[in-house]
Amino acid sequence: MINIQNFIAKYVTLRNQSMFNEDVENNTEKLKERIEGKTVLVIGGAGTIGSSYIKALLPFKPKSLVVVDINENGLTELTRDLRSSKDTYVPEEYITYPMSYSDSVFYKMFMKRKGFDIVANFSAHKHVRSEKDIFSVEALIKNNVINAKKLLDILDTYRPEHFFCVSTDKAANPVNIMGGSKKIMEEMIMTYSNKYSITTARFANVAFSNGSLPAGFLERIAKNQPISAPNDVMRYFVSPKESGQICLLACILGKTGEVYFPKLNKEQVMTFSNMATKLLESYGFSVDNCYSEDEAINKSLNINNKYPVFYSGSDTNGEKPYEEFYTEQENVDFNRYKSLGVVIDYQIREKSEVEGLINQFEKAFNKLNITKSEVVKIMKDFLINFDHIETGKSLDSKM
Repeated sequence: MINIQNFIAKYVTLRNQSMFNEDVENNTEKLKERIEGKTVLVIGGAGTIGSSYIKALLPFKPKSLVVVDINENGLTELTRDLRSSKDTYVPEEYITYPMSYSDSVFYKMFMKRKGFDIVANFSAHKHVRSEKDIFSVEALIKNNVINAKKLLDILDTYRPEHFFCVSTDKAANPVNIMGGSKKIMEEMIMTYSNKYSITTARFANVAFSNGSLPAGFLERIAKNQPISAPNDVMRYFVSPKESGQICLLACILGKTGEVYFPKLNKEQVMTFSNMATKLLESYGFSVDNCYSEDEAINKSLNINNKYPVFYSGSDTNGEKPYEEFYTEQENVDFNRYKSLGVVIDYQIREKSEVEGLINQFEKAFNKLNITKSEVVKIMKDFLINFDHIETGKSLDSKM
């Protein structure tokens, strides 16, 4: 067994300490002032980023913490993790609810409590794999856009001091429906930013996060199954701890209408295939490069010192070969923080435009014969920089 956090530091992020530690330390008093004694709601808090945000927030001693997630097992493990960690502060009022934030029972709970001081929403379809057909696309857009608007509307009645909704680097010049949906989410939440404090963050891949390809590497090794990875997709990575700190800084310190992102440089990118090779070497294997998935599967029946892998070019829907965190049209402040850039002066749409788009989505999804291409067209008409890449092949067709 290897220590995965040590592996991330040595081979993935190439840093022993979080790149956001200094910004957190420099703003400790502000964070304490704005969190201590406050009521907090975290939606999607059982996932990697949501749970990391919780761990970053708890040292500042909120009065209460309510965590909502559809993953009941994940909530159970979150609680065990917090209760089992030395010197971790858990408020007396700590409650987890296994439910969807789109359910009526959620809104009953919210209204009975008359809101929260701090609300952070991490519930999202966040994988390019989510884009398969019209049914998966409808579920993605409903979660990332339509249900998020319902939450914003109730927050308009019970206004928090801080609201944060997670975005993605793939919202900058999006090429897939997931990234496009998160760009629409950004546009939507900003139409409420004159009513209460609203911020978001775009960030890199979170190394070994739940459901990610690197987390899949660990599963494959544990099951003596071959590893498959693209060798042409360059990605930036942050550690799980860093992902929580990004969101904490953006949520609590950000000015309404701002978008945060990490300051990473080109030397910090890597391919998934290189990560897989380093991981296998850390386990004591050498790499056995195969020419097909079938060859790799056959060789996995007898693994000794050489581990079968199939590395190939990416040929699936919506895969962007590189990452970016902002566009040329956006105004960016690089001086406020050591480790974070901030998109300021976000160009806010008319609320009627966003509401019109959502009406289009709802009408489209009410049609039995709606197609994926029709949804893409609706998105393209709204997002002028949405350049959807359609290959006719989804990640579900690969190992």
